[in-house]
Amino acid sequence: MGRLTDQTRAQKEAAIRAAMDRLLRGEIPPGGKCDVKTLATISGITRAALYSTYLHLKEEFEQRRDYLRTAGVITDPRDAQIERLKQQVEHLKNRVAVEEQRKAELAAFRVQAISRLAAQHDEITRLRSALSSSSRTALSTGFGQRRPSVPAAQPLPRQPT
Repeated sequence: MGRLTDQTRAQKEAAIRAAMDRLLRGEIPPGGKCDVKTLATISGITRAALYSTYLHLKEEFEQRRDYLRTAGVITDPRDAQIERLKQQVEHLKNRVAVEEQRKAELAAFRVQAISRLAAQHDEITRLRSALSSSSRTALSTGFGQRRPSVPAAQPLPRQPT
């Protein structure tokens, strides 16, 4: 292909500038980004041509895009989505931290509750055992009756030595 005529070059530059303006306004085509590749695609030229013949327009686009990004104007819906997702991730991290703390507190409570239940079980078992042995003693002595009195033991007489 031969050299571009001045008219053709002017038309292509106008198409690139119009595409630049659309992208920088946030008019991003589906699947595109606010980048050089999308600029070339919607301008109807190759990236190679953008890098060689229209390098000044490529650089202008990148400068304007970078300035708008620095100024806080988000021109790329993907950038806005990334920012929103970062905020969601931070929110979810906070929720996970709170839930982990709650889980640790519940685990400590569970250990304490099981320990108390085990101690209560041991006490109930001891009391039942004590009650059972006192009942056996009461039954063997005729529960509720008086024990017959046993005469006191008499001292043994002393043997001479």
